[in-house]
Amino acid sequence: MIVRKLFHALPVFALTLFILVLLDLQLRTRSDQKPTAPFAHEKTPSISRTTAVTQHRDVVNDKQRPKRQRWREMKPQPPLELTDIFIAVKTTGRFHKTRLALLLETWISKTKDHTYIFTDSPDEDVSSEGFNIVVTDCPPEHSHQALSCKMAAEYDHFMASDKKWLCHVDDDNYLNPGALLSLLEAFPVDSDIYVGKPSLDRPMRAQEMLEGNKTRDVHFWFATGGAGFCLSRKLAEKMAPWASGPRFEQTSAVIMLPDDCTVGFIVERRLGISMVHSNMFHSHLENLLLLVPSDIPKQVTLSYGLFENKMNSVELKGVFTKDEDPSRFRTVHCLLYPTTSWCPVALKSALSWNQHVLP
Repeated sequence: MIVRKLFHALPVFALTLFILVLLDLQLRTRSDQKPTAPFAHEKTPSISRTTAVTQHRDVVNDKQRPKRQRWREMKPQPPLELTDIFIAVKTTGRFHKTRLALLLETWISKTKDHTYIFTDSPDEDVSSEGFNIVVTDCPPEHSHQALSCKMAAEYDHFMASDKKWLCHVDDDNYLNPGALLSLLEAFPVDSDIYVGKPSLDRPMRAQEMLEGNKTRDVHFWFATGGAGFCLSRKLAEKMAPWASGPRFEQTSAVIMLPDDCTVGFIVERRLGISMVHSNMFHSHLENLLLLVPSDIPKQVTLSYGLFENKMNSVELKGVFTKDEDPSRFRTVHCLLYPTTSWCPVALKSALSWNQHVLP
């Protein structure tokens, strides 16, 4: 009876023992393993994945940087304003009371803050009126050395300013500020621009001085200073090795030509950048009667003088409104601003401009 009971209990006992041994084995296995190993093993791939993701992100960012840079360059730029233009007027002491006085009464009075007068003689009357007069150490002669000396001063003063454009005119030029702004607005921002009008129908030909008393023939277009011209800041910065400080006069001596030719030589020959030809600039060498009266207010500059031994003039017929009497006006200012009733009394008889008023 007892043996029978033990025989029936034996399987239960064996099963219980097997379970206990299995549990003990599992406990021993767990106790032999380091508790941080699984965590460390799992964390390492995590760091690797993070590093890989970071490196991938850096690569993507590097690829995107040019796109972002292009996007920044394509961002809308603030519109060009007249005050962004450095207007330089070249004159000399003997023309202060005639040519310069006429400019001060007309267009310079409207661009006073950003127009700079470069001369060789101090003038207290001009300075006392608040005009920006720059007295250079340049001689008063009309030699290419003297002219280049003043152009060098114009360039250096512009580079020291925060202006976006340098525009040069002579003291016998009438500048239309509105037309100038419209012209420069049409050019791309931060571009290499040298714009003006040549006085020749072909490139200038000159002899460039080389070492050892040697020379070589060079040819290039240049914008005549008698009609005026403009340089963008980006281009002006590239001109520095041949234009800053005493270098402009040195470059002028290399080709033995005056200031406006030197500018063209630097831009076209030294930098390989082509001049932009514009018919909106006009010098005293042109027959201004060929201008269509309705187009006159659109021109950037006008000048005066003799053309083919005749008095150069601008025809005013058709420019004025019906309410205005053209016989009252003898100044270019009234010509370019036909809707205004303002016309300086001192200029109504300024025959130096040689304006011809038709009945």
